[in-house]
Amino acid sequence: MTSEDSVGHFALPSEPDRKAPPPAQETGRMESKQERSCVLVVEDDFLIAMQTDIALRAAGYEVVGPATTADEAVALARAAQPTLAVMDIRLASTRDGIDAARQLYQDFAIRCIFATAHDDAHTRGRAEPYAPLGWLRKPYTMPSLVSVVAEALALLRQS
Repeated sequence: MTSEDSVGHFALPSEPDRKAPPPAQETGRMESKQERSCVLVVEDDFLIAMQTDIALRAAGYEVVGPATTADEAVALARAAQPTLAVMDIRLASTRDGIDAARQLYQDFAIRCIFATAHDDAHTRGRAEPYAPLGWLRKPYTMPSLVSVVAEALALLRQS
């Protein structure tokens, strides 16, 4: 990974609030509130979660989370009704990201981008019934994350 591909700085939110995300900033890229998309971040590694949050907000997306467990992901999805989720597979609980993706898909019709080091054929097979929007293999760059999210949102808008 080159310095050009990674986020150049890191800032912690002063008051993290998992329940209610702050409003997204208007950018030239996003024309109206209706066009803005909400992304649920499900990641149990604090630094990756914060980098993901920063990168997605900088790209103009509203972000909710991070959720660190499947149960937190479901609760945040119920409250915020995100457009999609960026989902790690290994989470800080007995239920993994595929379990969370199943419940998000079945209960709320929310699809996921899996961002994980675990993308073997068996894992992909377990996730396939829940219509993944994409796979991002860890370690990934923040520009590649933003690109995959943009592609997934374009796909959702077409369907």
